[in-house]
Amino acid sequence: MKPLLLLGIFFTITLRLSAQSDTSSYVPNKVYHFSFIPLPAVASNPANGWMFGLAPSASWYMGDPLATKLSNLVGNLLYTTKNQWIFSSRHNIFLAGNKTILLGDWRYFITSQPTYGLGSSSPNGFDADPIKFPIFQGEQQMDFRLTRFYETFLKRIGNSSFYLGPGYHLDIHHKIQNYLSEDRGQFFNFSHDDYNREKGFSTEKYSLSGISMNVVMENRDVAVSPYEKNFAWIQYKINPEFLGSSQSSSTLLLDYRHYFNLNPARKRHLIGVWGMGNFLVTGKLPYMNLPSLGWDMFGRAGRGYAQGRFRGENMVYGEAEWRFPLQREKDTFGGTLFVNGASFSGGTRENTLNVSNNQERLFEKINPGYGLGLRVMINKEKRTTITADYGIGQNGNGGFYLNINETF
Repeated sequence: MKPLLLLGIFFTITLRLSAQSDTSSYVPNKVYHFSFIPLPAVASNPANGWMFGLAPSASWYMGDPLATKLSNLVGNLLYTTKNQWIFSSRHNIFLAGNKTILLGDWRYFITSQPTYGLGSSSPNGFDADPIKFPIFQGEQQMDFRLTRFYETFLKRIGNSSFYLGPGYHLDIHHKIQNYLSEDRGQFFNFSHDDYNREKGFSTEKYSLSGISMNVVMENRDVAVSPYEKNFAWIQYKINPEFLGSSQSSSTLLLDYRHYFNLNPARKRHLIGVWGMGNFLVTGKLPYMNLPSLGWDMFGRAGRGYAQGRFRGENMVYGEAEWRFPLQREKDTFGGTLFVNGASFSGGTRENTLNVSNNQERLFEKINPGYGLGLRVMINKEKRTTITADYGIGQNGNGGFYLNINETF
């Protein structure tokens, strides 16, 4: 593992020279300070294992850099040691004068992932009697394909920091298969299948297609690696059947981030806090569309646990991170210490049967995580950063995370 990590960091440092040079003077209707890094990808997390391929990143200004925030696009074309294919493109684009923001999340996954059932108390593993506990409790492997297209259009309200606008969101999960590594799987019902049958969804394919109304407050200086101020996002989404959803539903997303600078002379020295809530308001959601750890836009929530480790009808998440430089004057290397916690509803309470009136509520149990990390800034002006973290969760959960740009 160490040689691969060092190799990945070496690649990113040497590719710093591949960024295009900046233009000098402002001309309307032109892209400025464009840089593109065709980054060879060596990444890792508990859900995917080691990932190899390309992770191109681009940064640019869509208008006068003095009046327009930096736009960013991050892509992934990856193959993993768990025989997965990951293709994604995510962007945060500010048009001239910050009058309009475009937020996009496009993905196609041929992938696999363990699931553990619903709620904060879902166990890592459990040897159960199939007569008393017909629904398997513990790690259950899933193979599936995901097609995702999310795009949000936000218009600035006057000269304020607030934006308002609609979005469209499509998720198609298909070719879903559940299995266990041991033969005993034939005696149990899988959590995914049991939930979907109870709610009236297919166990092999389902869709969620909806429109949203969004209110955003954007005060961050640079979205991919903020040094100061804050960000907030309220999204109410409706998923009607006539737009292609398997069943109608509505959800509410709340996201707030704040950055407290600890040293005006070294703005990289700061504390960042992140709070997020994702709630089912009306109707029913398919299993894989329920709020879940690590399924935020950039897949960064819940270091210390694998993506999808916890899932439920409602989710509340919080994180705090101390970021600091490791050099007296330069900003190339930095470090971080972090702690997080998540709570989910919808599962059954610990040591109980799957009885509907005994469902776990939010905050009955909180699953904490903590860890430390290294930062390597490969482009100081654009703040393009390679992040390497080790997170530790409860009950033997943990993992190594290697990504591009800050966690939040």
